[in-house]
Amino acid sequence: MRGATTPELFDSCSSCPIRHRAVCARCEPDELDQLEDIKYYRTFEAGQPIVWAGDRMEFVASVVAGVATLTQTMEDGRRQMVGLLLPSDFVGRPGRETAKFDVTAVNTVTLCCFRRKPFEHMLETTPHVAQRLLEMALDELDAAREWMLLLGRKTAREKIASLIAIIARRASIDGADTTDGVSVELPLTREAMSDYLGLTLETVSRQISALKKDSVILLDGNRRVLIPDMRALLDETGDDDDGGMLN
Repeated sequence: MRGATTPELFDSCSSCPIRHRAVCARCEPDELDQLEDIKYYRTFEAGQPIVWAGDRMEFVASVVAGVATLTQTMEDGRRQMVGLLLPSDFVGRPGRETAKFDVTAVNTVTLCCFRRKPFEHMLETTPHVAQRLLEMALDELDAAREWMLLLGRKTAREKIASLIAIIARRASIDGADTTDGVSVELPLTREAMSDYLGLTLETVSRQISALKKDSVILLDGNRRVLIPDMRALLDETGDDDDGGMLN
């Protein structure tokens, strides 16, 4: 595993910022103590690989801070970004010894890592952890289906609006203030967005400008996006329902 070992960032699991939505969300105090015994933190800088596809995985982990990409390389060398890992998302698969995708830090990423074998043992003995991991896996399946629709059937404008809406919904889960509109930091550059969405860089820039011109979004610098009316943005996604509209 690459990256730098970091000192303990929190006094205990109970003080962790992702505690109530990560794999340990339902753990009792004694179960948290077990996790404390098998965890360690690693930090990765922007652009640094976390794992390569085919690497032997000696750990599983929760993303504590930062954003990472999941990428798959095809036989002819072409690469496709297939997912994003945001805070509280889970890295690795219990029972699988090797990584299936390349995982790369978009910005500074901190992982709370668990040694794989002890964690697999906890799944057998701790229903709270196993149940939460199952729920997260089902959420990931839903997200994958959402991306299949986004990449396969939506227009360029709908793709950009959908990506921004997904990030905004996640920001609300992470505690962002949505009372007077939504303000989010896009985790990807426009170049990365074009790769992720299967669009040209020019198309991404043009569609962002069009959404801005129509006052669906406002821009504050290169990455900060302000959403005055979440419903207006959701109307641009082409979805029949909002998939979890912000209140």
